[in-house]
Amino acid sequence: MDEVRVSLAAAMTLDLEPGLFYRGARLGCINLLQTHESGCSARCAYCGLTREREGDFSSKGFIRVKWPTLPFPEVLDAMEKTQERFSRICISMITRRGAAGDLVGMARRVRERLDTPLSGLISPTVTSADDLASMREAGIDRLGIAVDTATPELFDAMRGRSIRGPHRWKRYWEVFREALEVFGAGMVGCHLICGLGESEREMAERIQFVRDMGGCTHLFSFYPELGSPLEDREQSPVGQYRRIQVARHLIDEGLAEAGGFRFDGDGRIVSFGVDDGLLEEVVSSGTPFRTSGCPGRDGCVACNRPFANSRPGPDMRNYPFPLEADDVSKVIEELWS
Repeated sequence: MDEVRVSLAAAMTLDLEPGLFYRGARLGCINLLQTHESGCSARCAYCGLTREREGDFSSKGFIRVKWPTLPFPEVLDAMEKTQERFSRICISMITRRGAAGDLVGMARRVRERLDTPLSGLISPTVTSADDLASMREAGIDRLGIAVDTATPELFDAMRGRSIRGPHRWKRYWEVFREALEVFGAGMVGCHLICGLGESEREMAERIQFVRDMGGCTHLFSFYPELGSPLEDREQSPVGQYRRIQVARHLIDEGLAEAGGFRFDGDGRIVSFGVDDGLLEEVVSSGTPFRTSGCPGRDGCVACNRPFANSRPGPDMRNYPFPLEADDVSKVIEELWS
């Protein structure tokens, strides 16, 4: 693969694009995206890369920001020169035949130049068990799988047969299990998007399902992508997202289980099933409201995706840096709103 797309934040970090980060945020993971003249064959209703969207694939935005297309050798050179600025690299597949092999080849080229921890964000639709083993052999130490939806019904409506898409719920979870066998417990993350029509109960139970399998959850807030079929859909209320952020933290850290939560008649969380002291400590730390993603060498989240699913400013959904006192006060106010 001669060209690769790079997130705007990554391009800025690599000195390939000008710009400044709001409040001095810093990107911890260089996010790379495969590109191909045929584009992505999926039709995911919320995605800016969908083939239903007009325009050349290499010019389409993704998770709110632009992704410049650059020569891969140029990006490799830039990463080698600036490697002290980041602590992980992630290569994302698109859905097309041959993408898994391309990921393996890209990983090998990265590993020839850098020893930075390397993740792969894969498309199970075009990934086999043999591909997973090849990815591990090529130097990828963690995988992400973007299931995105909390229920099979939403998956079908947003990604599957209902919209003539290629993805299948059953296949995604088959590959998730296979990935855990190859990479080990705690080394496979499930991307879930809050705000696609699920209840808080359904999202909490899906996060628990992933945890019970041996995986972890990387949480996103739905953002209406320009040009996607859901471009006019509103984001979920911020309180809903805050409660799911707390739920994810408690579940993934082993501090609570979704079975101990209490919900109202609409599936809204009314209790996390932990004592008030623990909940206050967790919420006041601000940690649940920071971006969840793959860690770097120090064990802290590296894939902090600054402002990827909300605009820079006071209404951030995911904080890419430690929260200050005013931030904590704000999220506490939002939590039960």
